[in-house]
Amino acid sequence: MDFQLAIIGGGPAGYSAAEAAGKAGLSVVLFEKNSLGGVCLNEGCIPTKALLYSAKVLDGARNSSKYAIKTEGVSFDLSKIVSRKQKVVRKLVLGIKNKMNESGVTVVNGEAYIQDKNTIKCGDEVYKCENLILCTGGKTFIPPINGIDNVAYWTHKEALECKDLPESLAIIGGGVIGMEFASYFCSLGVKVSVVEMTSEILGGIDKELASLLRTEYTKKGISFLLDTKVTEICNDGDSCKIIIKYRSGDKDGFLESDKVLVSAGRHAYTEGYGLENLSLEFTSKHKIMVDANSMKTSVDGVYACGDITGFSMLAHTAVREAEVAVNHICGIDDKMSYKAIPGVVYTNPEVASVGVTEEMAKTVGLDYKVVKLTLSYAGRFVSENEGVNGVCKIITDSENHIIGAHILGNPASELIVIAGMMIEEGRKLEDFRKYVFPHPTVGEIFREF
Repeated sequence: MDFQLAIIGGGPAGYSAAEAAGKAGLSVVLFEKNSLGGVCLNEGCIPTKALLYSAKVLDGARNSSKYAIKTEGVSFDLSKIVSRKQKVVRKLVLGIKNKMNESGVTVVNGEAYIQDKNTIKCGDEVYKCENLILCTGGKTFIPPINGIDNVAYWTHKEALECKDLPESLAIIGGGVIGMEFASYFCSLGVKVSVVEMTSEILGGIDKELASLLRTEYTKKGISFLLDTKVTEICNDGDSCKIIIKYRSGDKDGFLESDKVLVSAGRHAYTEGYGLENLSLEFTSKHKIMVDANSMKTSVDGVYACGDITGFSMLAHTAVREAEVAVNHICGIDDKMSYKAIPGVVYTNPEVASVGVTEEMAKTVGLDYKVVKLTLSYAGRFVSENEGVNGVCKIITDSENHIIGAHILGNPASELIVIAGMMIEEGRKLEDFRKYVFPHPTVGEIFREF
């Protein structure tokens, strides 16, 4: 079977590339070994947000008295929370299947194997292609902790399916995934501990905002062990607890927990599907080297998008990379830009970030300025967040061009794109005032700078 384009991986990059190429009139085959949507839709972004929203509603009900609303006996049904999550996933997977059908994409369920840049084998069938896009995504990284193989630890997969709450949960890794699950289980009443190797949670996020979020969750009952390395994990046969041994500075310690969630990051998939048969060039971090203007690899006709490029292990980055790759194949002028990729932590409150952080600016020696406002400058935020505040932090260069923006407070995830567009377009701080924001909205905070 001959196609103009073959795509390996049906996650956000893969199905976005397939849809765009199909609509452009190319003959497309998409290989996916599990379920369309990839990790993001099936066991990552979407199901996690479905659970977090249930937890957010629960938090709101418990705090309704702040808004003069009386609720008594607030409770939750965990099995129904998980069932709703599964319903959301099924609906969206079906939506992607419909998109593939409407775009004329041939979807092949199975493990693809690359024989050469123009030949893919899946099962007993051989597929020929003129162009190839690699969108194979990533997998959970399990650190080499002594004893970890002898303990029934959780990854994000098991945490998503939990229908029997543990009394206590230790989370190894205070990154985005770790903190989102910490938020979720804390809201459900689980005693949560977060163990993080570095000096602050949420590496890559503005440290000031990360610290503020950590303080907020400390008040909610989460305990944090920073600058702490887990040295061993083992079972306590007497109590059925899991013992997490750690070293912090020059001191050793341990904590007991009913469950352990390993959330130490993700690695790109680069093995098991014949990638070595392409003789691609790799970066020093073992990611596929691409031309950021086109997403083209060192091999003519072969493109790579998403986690395996190493630029950003985020679904929305992967989608844009896929669009750029397809446009290049179709002869359309386009190029990828990474200067305004937003990142969001869907805790309650949310944290969102785009562009340069203050730490990054210091590291590279930029001449920069920082301006900050509390979100209480926005009337709607005050109306909807009783007894809670947030912060909006803008980083500018010496000429007042916006180069970074960081928000703590709801709905940071919906606001950050405004700042991102300003960064992408090279706008200055005062340019916010040239736009008319609806009143009252939290987004009006940008006009206050």
